[in-house]
Amino acid sequence: MRILLTNDDGIHAGGFAVLEAIAQGLSDDIWVCAPSEEQSGAGHSLSLSRPVRLRHHGEKRFSVTGTPTDCVMIALREAMDRPPDLILSGVNRGANLGDDVTYSGTVSAAIEGTLAGIRSIALSQVYRREDVGGQSWFEAAQAWGKKVVVPLMDMEFPDRTLINVNFPPLPADEVKGIRVVRQGFHDYARGTVVKGVDPRGFPYYWFGLHGIKTTPGHNTDLEAIADGYISVTPLYLDFTHEAAMAALAERFPE
Repeated sequence: MRILLTNDDGIHAGGFAVLEAIAQGLSDDIWVCAPSEEQSGAGHSLSLSRPVRLRHHGEKRFSVTGTPTDCVMIALREAMDRPPDLILSGVNRGANLGDDVTYSGTVSAAIEGTLAGIRSIALSQVYRREDVGGQSWFEAAQAWGKKVVVPLMDMEFPDRTLINVNFPPLPADEVKGIRVVRQGFHDYARGTVVKGVDPRGFPYYWFGLHGIKTTPGHNTDLEAIADGYISVTPLYLDFTHEAAMAALAERFPE
């Protein structure tokens, strides 16, 4: 099986090394095409106003001076001689849960692969603030990554569907298992914007994600992580709200 690896934290990120180790236990045909620098929060953005460059780092190993979406597009069109059977994106340093997936470059790389008709999986490691700078950030992903990916390798994903995986911030032996759950919901009304002043006296703003109230319902990714489980969520790329179609049609009769 041919596997393409990418991420949004950059080709030199610690979580990407974890992803490479997982992939090496799955196949001997591994390709890498990841951002040359961190692109966290890039979402599904595409570089349109500036050129991007493809850099070769060795056999089957490339970086791109652009977004995760750029990486997947260039890998499929330029770097690879034929498409992969599977795309793995991650392992992201931090959660991609609930509606945060809309901001995520990690998830968006998997979205781009899905749009190209390739089975795609996004993997993220949740961490706690007290773990920042520690050596065990990715322990759960390291121990459980292969266990999550292997059952998906020969599965036919539904059309326009990707799989979003999050590992809880726990030692590997404390992870309770794997749950297949729906996407949760965040309440951003209490999110923070931190204002400061730079050394030259100009104001700047830094978006803070702490203090955000979550509203986990039964069987959501937020709840699974809080309960100590790995969350596995199928995400579908059709945003149409079918229930609203009839009401809208009444407003705009032909």
